Amino acid sequence: MEIFYMEEWFDKAIIYQVYPKSFKDSNGDGIGDIRGIIEKVAYIKSLGVNTIWVNPMYVSPQVDNGYDVSNYFAIDESMGTMEDFEELVKVVHDHGMKIIMDFVLNHTSDQHPWFQDAKNNPHSLYRNYYLWSKGKNGSEPNNWGSFFGGSVWSRVHKNDSEYYFHLFNKHMPDLNWKNPEVQQSVTDIAKFWVAKGIDGFRLDAFIHISKADFNQDYISHEKHPLAEPYYANRSEVQSYLRYFTSELRKEKPDIYILGEASSADINLALDYSNPQSNLCDQVITFRLFADKLKNPIVNLPSEFQPVTLDVQLFKKQMAEWQANMEGICYPTLYWSNHDTARLISRYGDSDYPINSAKALATVLYLQRGVPIIYFGEELGMQNAYLDRFEQFEDQNVDDFANIALKNGISKNKILNMLNSTHKMSARNVMHWSKKDNFGFSNHDPWIGGKSTDVNVDEEDSQSDSVLNYYRELLKIKQSNLYSIGKETIDNCEDPIFSFSRSYNNYEAKVIVNLSCDSQQYQLDNEMKNGKRILSEGQLQIKNGNIQLGPWSSIIIESKEK
Repeated sequence: MEIFYMEEWFDKAIIYQVYPKSFKDSNGDGIGDIRGIIEKVAYIKSLGVNTIWVNPMYVSPQVDNGYDVSNYFAIDESMGTMEDFEELVKVVHDHGMKIIMDFVLNHTSDQHPWFQDAKNNPHSLYRNYYLWSKGKNGSEPNNWGSFFGGSVWSRVHKNDSEYYFHLFNKHMPDLNWKNPEVQQSVTDIAKFWVAKGIDGFRLDAFIHISKADFNQDYISHEKHPLAEPYYANRSEVQSYLRYFTSELRKEKPDIYILGEASSADINLALDYSNPQSNLCDQVITFRLFADKLKNPIVNLPSEFQPVTLDVQLFKKQMAEWQANMEGICYPTLYWSNHDTARLISRYGDSDYPINSAKALATVLYLQRGVPIIYFGEELGMQNAYLDRFEQFEDQNVDDFANIALKNGISKNKILNMLNSTHKMSARNVMHWSKKDNFGFSNHDPWIGGKSTDVNVDEEDSQSDSVLNYYRELLKIKQSNLYSIGKETIDNCEDPIFSFSRSYNNYEAKVIVNLSCDSQQYQLDNEMKNGKRILSEGQLQIKNGNIQLGPWSSIIIESKEK
C-alpha cells in the first residue's frame, strides 16, 4: 500500500510515561513532584526515548490521583509550581526531547468552580456544562453502570429531583460536550498549555464525551451494567474531537494528539487515527492485549484473576493491526501503564524474570509503531504487594473480594491475585537505588507495599541488566528500519514470534521465543549470512538453524541488496 501522508515527528516517537507521584520526590514529603522529574531528565534521555508523557499535575483533590481536576490553569501544590513546570518543559527541550501532557476532557472534579456553581443553582450559567436528568420512579434515570462501580447517577442532595451523570467516581461529574460553550472552554484550556510550550496531549477517556439519550435502560441481568454502547465511541465523539484538534492545530500545526480509546477495535482505531480524519495521531487501546487466564476459577469474575500471554492470539491481533494500519497510521506499542498491571507481573515468567522482560520488550517494541514505556519497566520492576483491600481504593476490588471469600478463597490468595493484576499495585514508586524507599524519597512514600529490589544504580553498571538491554533495544528502534519500515509477521509455530522489517534496501528478522522451553527456528537463505545486531539468552546457530533457549531472542539484518 502506498503511503499517502507526510511523516511527522511523532511517527518516530519513543515515549516514556512518567507517573509524577511515584517517579521522584525532591522535597521529602513522600510524593513525587516536578522538580524530581527535572532531576532525572538526563536519565530518561539516556534510555533512548525522545518523548515524555506526564500524567496529570493540575490542581486536584486527588480522589482519582489527579484525574479529578479542580483547576486546569494551575499546578497542584503537591507537584510544585507553574515556574517548576515551565522549567521542566525547557529542560526536556534542551535535552532534545518532546513533552506531552495528560489532558482530562470528559469530566472535572466536583470541586471545580463550574460544578460548584452549577450544583446549587439550576439557573447557573454552568448548569448546562454538566449532564442532569430527573429520576424515574423514585430512582436513577436509568440503570447504566459506572466504571468505578454502582450507578452513573448521583444527587448533590439526598432529596434533589435531578441527578448528575458521572461515568467514573461520583466526585468526577461528566462534562456536557453537546454544549458549544463546553467545547470552547475545554479548547481554551488546552491552548493555555500549548502556549506554555508543550508538544502534545494524551487525551484521557475521549471516547466517552458523547452520551445517548438517558431515557433508556441497558438490557442486562445486572443492577448497574456497563452500558458502553450508550456512552462509548458514539459518532458525535468525532465531531466534538475534530473541533478541538482543529483549533489546536491552528495554534501549533505539529501538535501531537495521542488519544486513549480503551475499547476501540481496529476499525475505530483507524477512524480516530487516519490523518484525513483530523482527529488523533495515534490511539492507545486495550484491544491489543491477548490475555488468557492462568488458572481459571469458576464463579469468580475474571477481572482480577491472573493472566498469561496468549501467544497465538497475540500474533493474530498484531498481524491484523499491522496489516490494516500500514500506509495510514501507526499503532501504539505498550505493555503496561498506570491503568494496568506491570509487564512482568502480568506476562512475565517468575522463573525467568530477566529473560522474559527482555524478550517481551523485543517482540513488541521493534514492531512498526510507537513504543510507550511505563516508568520502571526498563528495570524489570514488578507490582508492589499491598496487604489490605482498602489500599486498592476500588469498589470493584471490594466486590471481587466479597465474592471470592464467599467461594472459600483465602484472603492471602485474593491479595495475591489482586497484586498481580491491579493498577494500584503498578503505581509503586520508582526504584532508584538500594537506599531507604528505593531512593525515591527520604520520607515514607504516598503508596506502600513490598517490592522487588531491582534499581537504577545497580543495573546501570551491569552490562547484562534489563536497563542496559532496553538502552540497546531503543537505540535500534530509532532507525527508520524499525520505526517506519514495513512489517510482515511470520506464520510460525507457537511459542515463537518472528517478524520481518524492511526499509529501502535493508531487511531485518526479529525472532523471539516466548516460552520457558527451548525452540527451533530455521532461517531462510537470505538471512543465513545476515549480521547479528542484538541477541539475548541461550542461542545456538548452525547452517541457519537457530536453537533458542527459554525466553531468548535474536535480531538479524541482511546485507544491502
